[in-house]
Amino acid sequence: MTTLFISDLHLEETRPDITGAFLRFLESKAQGAEQLYILGDFFEAWIGDDERTPLQDQAAEALRALSDSGTRIFLMHGNRDFLLGEEFCARAGAALLDDPTLIDLYGTPTLLMHGDSLCTADVEYQKFRAKMRNPQMQKMLLARPLEDRQQMARQLREMSMATNQGKAEDIMDVTPDDVVRTMEVYKVPQLIHGHTHRPAVHSLEVNGETAKRIVLGDWDKNVWWLEATPGQEPELKKAAISSF
Repeated sequence: MTTLFISDLHLEETRPDITGAFLRFLESKAQGAEQLYILGDFFEAWIGDDERTPLQDQAAEALRALSDSGTRIFLMHGNRDFLLGEEFCARAGAALLDDPTLIDLYGTPTLLMHGDSLCTADVEYQKFRAKMRNPQMQKMLLARPLEDRQQMARQLREMSMATNQGKAEDIMDVTPDDVVRTMEVYKVPQLIHGHTHRPAVHSLEVNGETAKRIVLGDWDKNVWWLEATPGQEPELKKAAISSF
């Protein structure tokens, strides 16, 4: 039995190398896996399930093929694709997860998150996140014409890139105290998240016990995944995009 975790692929038409690596990942590493979790920012942008690009259809078809083979697939919203909905998940044979979600990973209580809600030092982003995650705001956004939403997505991306260039590195990382508080609330010794693009395995103390925070990597120059099997410590793995 194997459970795989990935995040931050940022699939987009301008990066066919990442799309190709993802398809090969499903055909090789994910074949026969018990479960595959995609913890946010699967797509670079998502403006509604009513947009049906060739890339989106290709990704859905590939996931559906894996699902039909017996692998359970789970998707979580990221900060880029928070409008991804049940219609796409149905096409992909996937279940949409809340952020955060608590699971039992082969006997270890484990909290799954995208990770952006832990970056609390970035006050302006947290205000934006709260606004965009409001169901009424999302309903209003999805009611706008598709072309308007496409233009809005381009503008938000440009604004995000410009804003992040001027931010200190530590502001865009998680806040350690909030990580501990969150793990204490959920009473878990293990947290898995993405978002920060800083793959690593961190040891920390939660409720007086040794705990672990595993950060998934973004798919840019490397393919990153976490592989968990019963009786073994989860292993963070990578392979070059160019050779995968």
